[in-house]
Amino acid sequence: MPSVHNPLASASSVYPGRCVLPALALLMIMFEPAAPAQTSDARFYVATYVDVERSSTNQGIALMAQYLEASLHTERGNSGMDVIQEIGRPNRFVIMEVWKDQSSFEAHEQAEDTARFRARLKAIHNSPYDQRVHHGLAIDPRPPAAGSDIVFVLTHVDVPPQRKDETEVLLKRLAEESRKDEGNVRYDVFQQNAPRTNHFTVFAAWKDRKAFDSHEIKPHTRQFREALGPMLGAPYDERLYMVKPSKPVFRYAK
Repeated sequence: MPSVHNPLASASSVYPGRCVLPALALLMIMFEPAAPAQTSDARFYVATYVDVERSSTNQGIALMAQYLEASLHTERGNSGMDVIQEIGRPNRFVIMEVWKDQSSFEAHEQAEDTARFRARLKAIHNSPYDQRVHHGLAIDPRPPAAGSDIVFVLTHVDVPPQRKDETEVLLKRLAEESRKDEGNVRYDVFQQNAPRTNHFTVFAAWKDRKAFDSHEIKPHTRQFREALGPMLGAPYDERLYMVKPSKPVFRYAK
């Protein structure tokens, strides 16, 4: 199990002078080196996609800041949370969360703060939030690295149930090879919990856009795409994110 860091201390050390809890702090909190036997990892990895009205972008950021503060400071089962913002579509976000086990996650789902956040979000959303609950399939064992230009990439991979096992092998191999690419900061693969175990989320971090673009044309990346293509049950969904919100409104109590 990972140790829990003080998110404020992590944030200030990576981005001094900013009042934003950066996603690099998230890496330091939620992705400490996993135990060698990943089958014993009881953690729940949750990605929640949020799409708000463009005119309500700043309001959405403020709501998510309050939600993060409440969860990080009051729920002991939380191992890390943060928000990243889609590049080119600033009204779209992903809330990344890690819970130490199923009971912690279920308690969070029933919490008053969670219900309050979702009710307020509903008033400004373009579409209902999309929550995807996972376990770890290939968790990066490396310690975190910092950088101000990091690009985050979330990829959703959906295959028919009968192709799940083949896809697991492909994704594990992709993770191992991609971690060796120059500029890679983090490369994790999550698998959705039953009964949606044929759905996967790849969470990658690159030191900058150039590093990501270089990875995209690597032979191992293209070989993966060629092998995966005939098995896909839905379009290959890859989106780029950044840590900087439209307006620095994330504030945390001292």
